[in-house]
Amino acid sequence: MKTSRRAFAFGLGAVSLSACTTGTGVLGPRAGNSAGASGGNSLPADLRPVPNAGYDAWVAAFRGRAAGQGISQSTLNVGFRGAGYLPGVVKRDRNQTEFSRTLEDYLAIAASDERVAKGRAAYARHRSTLNAVEAKYGVAASVVTAVWGLESFYGERRGNVPVISATSTLAYDGRRGAFFEKQLIAALKILQNGDITANRLTGSWAGAMGHTQFIPTSYQAFAVDFTGDGRRDIWSDDPADSLASTAAYLSRNGWTRGLKWGGEAGSGAPGGSRLQPQPGGPVFNVTSNFRVIKRYNNSDSYAIGVGHLADRILGGGPIRGSFPPDKYGLTKDDRVALQQRLTARGFDTQGSDGVIGPNSRAAISAYQSSIGVAATGDPSPELLARLG
Repeated sequence: MKTSRRAFAFGLGAVSLSACTTGTGVLGPRAGNSAGASGGNSLPADLRPVPNAGYDAWVAAFRGRAAGQGISQSTLNVGFRGAGYLPGVVKRDRNQTEFSRTLEDYLAIAASDERVAKGRAAYARHRSTLNAVEAKYGVAASVVTAVWGLESFYGERRGNVPVISATSTLAYDGRRGAFFEKQLIAALKILQNGDITANRLTGSWAGAMGHTQFIPTSYQAFAVDFTGDGRRDIWSDDPADSLASTAAYLSRNGWTRGLKWGGEAGSGAPGGSRLQPQPGGPVFNVTSNFRVIKRYNNSDSYAIGVGHLADRILGGGPIRGSFPPDKYGLTKDDRVALQQRLTARGFDTQGSDGVIGPNSRAAISAYQSSIGVAATGDPSPELLARLG
């Protein structure tokens, strides 16, 4: 498979991380905001079907194309029963902002204290399954757990948007029509194979599914029935099939059993390529397994996030190297202090992880307005001193 599992990944990658920012994607909805693919039962109004004649005509034409690819009429009828055009899917697709975050910000979210603690608990709770997965596929149990943690917060945010509606809406919309029609065909084949019922075929707004957020074509190529019940059920509360499918994906993309992903240079990390994703920040030695993780999501920050979180789950400590001040001249400690001081003044930043996202910017703007200065939302050493 030439492309990443998340070929349509949002922003820096496609992860449901949780911290003090907002949005969808690798650093998707943060503290104070539900994940972009919430595990709850309710859906926003714009993610519920609305009448759309153009969409209906597109579906009518698509049925013929799907039948030509082996999709039965009964599967089409079941799959599209209750499906419809979701305006919120198009809105989210169109509003994706190209952005980049520093590695420091990324790791503050990807390996937050909460994510590490939950990861250690999940690793212990599912240790027998994870050991069996590692024994079969050769992929370190801690790495599989870390992917799980970044993709769905250990299953808490698997997504509840109907996949047929989401992928058909995006295929009809046309911006990436061919890609999403391929995902729609694959989703219908999942139904036809009996792996899941139509009402349980849910995922993110763009069709990524299950504990480790497979798109339908990757599900077809790599998902496995680890429990032996005859279904590759990555949607179940039991994460066994999802964890094994993730390991199968990494294994079939070249994972080397027993080889670490890498680590900070000088910290006993295995030899390999040297990488410094953030100028002035820590340097890492990375191995071929680092590149395999990037097949899951083609981002250096994502792969370091998975590897570092895996190390933390096993009891490792934080990154030891220092990061330079940000473009505003603030260190992470400065940013944490700024968030804490704003919140103490009644301008809630929804957490204090040192990541200046939309919640923090809104709090800064509100504070700036309250003192009669331009509401830029930008942090600064002067603002920090004034709050002191």
